[in-house]
Amino acid sequence: MNLTISIGELNTLRVERDTDYGLYLRAENFEEVLLPNIYVMEEDMPIGAEIEVFVYTDSEDRPVATTKYPYAKLGEFGYFTVVDYQRFGAFVNWGLPKDLFVPLSQQKCHFHIGSKYILRVCLDSKTGRLYGTHKIGKWLSTDTSSLSDNQKVDILVLSKTPMGYKVIIENLYEGMLFENEIFEPIKVGDRKEAYIKKIRNDGKLDLSLQPIGKKVSGDVFELKLLDCLKENSNFISLNSKSNADDIMRTFGLSKKSFKRTLTSLISKKRVELCNEGIKLI
Repeated sequence: MNLTISIGELNTLRVERDTDYGLYLRAENFEEVLLPNIYVMEEDMPIGAEIEVFVYTDSEDRPVATTKYPYAKLGEFGYFTVVDYQRFGAFVNWGLPKDLFVPLSQQKCHFHIGSKYILRVCLDSKTGRLYGTHKIGKWLSTDTSSLSDNQKVDILVLSKTPMGYKVIIENLYEGMLFENEIFEPIKVGDRKEAYIKKIRNDGKLDLSLQPIGKKVSGDVFELKLLDCLKENSNFISLNSKSNADDIMRTFGLSKKSFKRTLTSLISKKRVELCNEGIKLI
């Protein structure tokens, strides 16, 4: 049970009393918050029961509890869709009835309705309101003293670069997945598990989607090649005689791995060679 009620976080609170508007829940210090009727399940929430809820502020800036969980909590990053835009800021859908506000001062570029952005959920200590920020650099740490090589971590894909994908690690660090080491579909906003390959001197991390030292199976290479073909209208003008750099740039595979994978797919009648290229069957 929580000692105090924490805005923007999951709270374990005791059901204190029933009212016409819903249940009032309290923390150990006797702070109370309303759980509106829409979230009340009477059979699971008798007086005295302890339940887990998320607490945020309603449209009148009053703390309110919900049994629904947002896409990201306080201190976490998420990939949010803009649903409204006003002269003072934008509103994004974060999975709760009240949208998350992103002030104009917290936008690195002009937001557009329907577009998606990686944001961090923050708390304004003066008003007690939660907000989203697009200016995430100040929230990322370079103190990697608690991390170790081959440690498994949770990541959020931040952006595509010529080298691969920038990612946010454990809501705290920045790292990189290199294109030639990615053997599965990946896009901005994906959440995945990864492994620390190298802790760099600048506090950033090089990552792998496979445990370090584990050999990638031929099936993974085949799926990667097939996905590339599908993304390029089922045809790519490369073959086993093509330049190794072009193969690496397109498929993220060495020429040796590419030739072996291509031979396997041809034997399985998944692809065929035609007109100086590869065609998906």
